[in-house]
Amino acid sequence: MMHDPRSVSGKTLDISGHCSLLVIGAGPAGLAAAIEAASQGVSVTLVDENPVPFETMSESVPLFYGQRMSGTVRNRNAMMEQMLESRPDLVTAFELGIDVRLGTACWGLFLNSENMRWMDRPVAGLADEENGSSLVTFDRAIVATGRRDMGLAFPGWDQPGVMGAAAAIALAGQYKALDGRRAVILGSTADAMIAALDLAASGVEIACLIEQADVPVGPADLLARLSAQGVEVKCNNCVQSVVPGRDGVEGVVIDGGHLDCDLVVIGVGAVPMIDLLAAAGCRVSYDNARGGFVPDLDEQLCSSFPQLQVVGDCAGIWAGKSMDPAIAETEGRFAARYAAQMLGSTVEPAENTFAAPSPPPEHAFDIGAYRKAWVQRSVLDAETEPHVCQCEEVSAREILEVRPPRYLEWQASDNKARTLPDLLGEAPPDPDQIKRLTRAGMGPCQGRRCREQIQALLALKSELPLSAIPLAGYRAPVRPMPLKTAAPAIEDAAIAAQWDSWFGMPRQWTPFWDVEDFYTVSSLDTEKPHVSE
Repeated sequence: MMHDPRSVSGKTLDISGHCSLLVIGAGPAGLAAAIEAASQGVSVTLVDENPVPFETMSESVPLFYGQRMSGTVRNRNAMMEQMLESRPDLVTAFELGIDVRLGTACWGLFLNSENMRWMDRPVAGLADEENGSSLVTFDRAIVATGRRDMGLAFPGWDQPGVMGAAAAIALAGQYKALDGRRAVILGSTADAMIAALDLAASGVEIACLIEQADVPVGPADLLARLSAQGVEVKCNNCVQSVVPGRDGVEGVVIDGGHLDCDLVVIGVGAVPMIDLLAAAGCRVSYDNARGGFVPDLDEQLCSSFPQLQVVGDCAGIWAGKSMDPAIAETEGRFAARYAAQMLGSTVEPAENTFAAPSPPPEHAFDIGAYRKAWVQRSVLDAETEPHVCQCEEVSAREILEVRPPRYLEWQASDNKARTLPDLLGEAPPDPDQIKRLTRAGMGPCQGRRCREQIQALLALKSELPLSAIPLAGYRAPVRPMPLKTAAPAIEDAAIAAQWDSWFGMPRQWTPFWDVEDFYTVSSLDTEKPHVSE
């Protein structure tokens, strides 16, 4: 039997270290998990991508920062100090001997699975500005990557100053680097109201909350706190357009007139950040009570990969959890107790860590219908055609008519309308098909601003619930990285010799025994019969 030199057989990876327990994310859940596990004698490595490099923040990754960062974000030392000040438990983690790596993004998790049977042990890809990219092995991992915001297109939403609620809170609280004075909040969810209260506490004036529904949808106690501060919720309303200025947003036009503001904060939907888990191959499903697509978890908070546990907002988001960080902390400690047991710890944990996290209550409203209503009102009913996908400049009509990218200069051969059923068949429309045909979601932000909007557009067009539209795929690396960071410091010579096959060039479909030793792209015979390797 001939050996294919272009297969993974016999190749080696440059592994820079090993973690007994890898905790990804240093929010309330991740920190609680790391500290609990370390207190039970487990060797813990805790990574968190914050403080995020300025270049990455400018691409609205991992959150929709909306170009409203002050100059502070360019000062890495200042950002690091602010983060340590905002998360005092990090000091406890250091004192417990936890290997804390801030400013380090986990861009991929790789485990033995259907298309990776050659993996003999779990591997994580890590990257930071100083050391570039590296691979580490681990025994178990607890993923606590948090949340991000659903984007919402309207005329002018690409102006500096339009941003997500989670990003606004992070810039105002964690980094002290929010460049804005007066905000209009879109949505009346619990997360929108919490954002309004947090921003007000940091000195930002809240002009009002804008809500397309007839009544506010968030908890009554949060609404009462806003009312006590004189903040109004304008229902049956939406942003018709942004009033642009020299430095970005200077106001918005709503159904009731004009509002002066320099921030438009989108709080219509908090989304579990499952990109790392989905790219790894974890089973996910849509759960209205948990805020959208979430990983399938068992009673020990283990994913479909037993070595991966999931806690915090990436395991599910609901109003009570957003209002009380203790819920996420309980999840973290509970997961850490089980992880410690699986890693052989004999230290008796504290009694309160035995309490299992409470399941979320039934959601007070249908988040799928709510998000669809916002997209209908803001995007489809807009007077102009805003780009739903800002990176690739794709509008809602181009998505729903499945138009090829404009740079192809494609023209329809007739006047017939292109419809999703005509092109895609009777099955529910798949966002990945739309992505390949229109490029919507292929930009540097990796679909973070348009992913949920495309899902809602397809559901509206097909007259289906949001849950019927499958999750658009994620692929590693789940964070945009410059090539100098992505390039491994050491690469197996056998891999380097066959790099073209790894990148999907035509030669990979020619039998390896039929490929000449030396060739150029211009001389490659692409007409010969090809067979799969």
